[in-house]
Amino acid sequence: MSRSVRPVPTVTACALALVLTACGGTGGVQGTAGSAGVADPYFPEAGNGGYDVTHYALTLAYTPGTPDTPHTSTPLTGTATITARATQNLSAYDLDLKGMQVNSLTVDGKKTSWTRTGQELTIHPPATLPQGKTFKTTVHYSGTPETITDPDGSEEGWLPTADGALALGEPTGSMAWFPANDHPSDKATYDITITVPKGLQAVSNGELRTETTTRAGRTTYTWRTTHPMATYLATVAIGHYDITRTTTKNGLPVYVAVDPQEAAASRKVLAEIPEIMEWEEYNFGPYPFSSTGAIVDRRGDAGYALETQTRPFFPGAPDTATLVHELAHQWYGDSVTPKSWRDMWLNEGFATYAEWLWSEDHDGDTAQQTFDALYKGTYFPDRSDNEAIWSFPPARPTSAAHISDSPVYERGAMVLHKIRRTVGDARFYDIIQGWATTHRYGNANTADFTAYVEKMAPGKDFSEIWKDWLYGNGKPARP
Repeated sequence: MSRSVRPVPTVTACALALVLTACGGTGGVQGTAGSAGVADPYFPEAGNGGYDVTHYALTLAYTPGTPDTPHTSTPLTGTATITARATQNLSAYDLDLKGMQVNSLTVDGKKTSWTRTGQELTIHPPATLPQGKTFKTTVHYSGTPETITDPDGSEEGWLPTADGALALGEPTGSMAWFPANDHPSDKATYDITITVPKGLQAVSNGELRTETTTRAGRTTYTWRTTHPMATYLATVAIGHYDITRTTTKNGLPVYVAVDPQEAAASRKVLAEIPEIMEWEEYNFGPYPFSSTGAIVDRRGDAGYALETQTRPFFPGAPDTATLVHELAHQWYGDSVTPKSWRDMWLNEGFATYAEWLWSEDHDGDTAQQTFDALYKGTYFPDRSDNEAIWSFPPARPTSAAHISDSPVYERGAMVLHKIRRTVGDARFYDIIQGWATTHRYGNANTADFTAYVEKMAPGKDFSEIWKDWLYGNGKPARP
């Protein structure tokens, strides 16, 4: 356990400890401390209570190591200005920040004390923040960001690459590179400004706010995300990239950044983005964001693709199915975001089923054929992979280590196919489009989804699907 305290002129017990009642306040308002963590069933320390973030303004500077020694980079320096609204009378509150050194901290421009324990940066404002008040926390920090190993063994956080670095956040990696309310239930807009050595690019979510500027051998990129985004979907990719800017038929900007080593292998599949976007809009409804695209880094830079908002990330050239999957997440996962990590199947089941629908519409296996192969145990070459589908129900992963396992993906998609067979195609597409529209830019959980399906298809019996397929243990008796 490590602790760092900002010196203040008068140190009192109230200023240094989390207390239930503030020692002082604004106009006599008494406050309580916001919770450290939002009681997520798999990541209980993630996120924080007492406030709702509306905007992150991040200003970062980074110099990578050399291609031969990527881990010899200089420290990341950052300033995070976090605009939030108090949801209670707030005497103290937490941000999630793992590693990194806090150099100074203010609340509404006033120097403020803080304490640190593990990933919790606990802030003690000079006076109670009344419920409903909008306030700004500015954190100046620096250090070498950590690469975090997830419970399932995958790596996230800040990943050094051969020519730069990559920031990926699912499920808890964003706290490695900026202080945040790091839980998908609190979404916000973003401005991300990154300064890197001249000759490197820095790519992030949303759109370039201004033309890049170069001074004293360093180039600054400023990206803006105007639609709410969960922290785990924020990204920064620093390195050498071939950049292409195009538009879809309806004028949607497409911004693609590809590592030169992957350019040839990626060219054909990335050219499919406009067609995929048109197909997904037809099936899932209007695209929820103001641009799209992709980031393709070298193979080995990360162990997985990720649906980073507006600009999915791929480690090496993706195939078409993977591109369809990550772009479908822009509707299911990015725009409609889970309330907790227990609801991961609402991301992955939908995106996996998008792959099945694409195959069905493009002369491949039908969704029914894929469903049948999974049920019969002939889908995967390896028997153990086929059996793993039934290891737990998609809506109840057994632990944090299993939220990205096969039942969440394949069996989650099978739940959607069962719904489709129950209600018919016309009503099914009404359901999935209406779900994306009803909860656009918000959060939802499994109970919200089942209630929505039942509302959209009155008179249909979904009890077997919910009981045996969504929540039931083992392989259902009937396909």
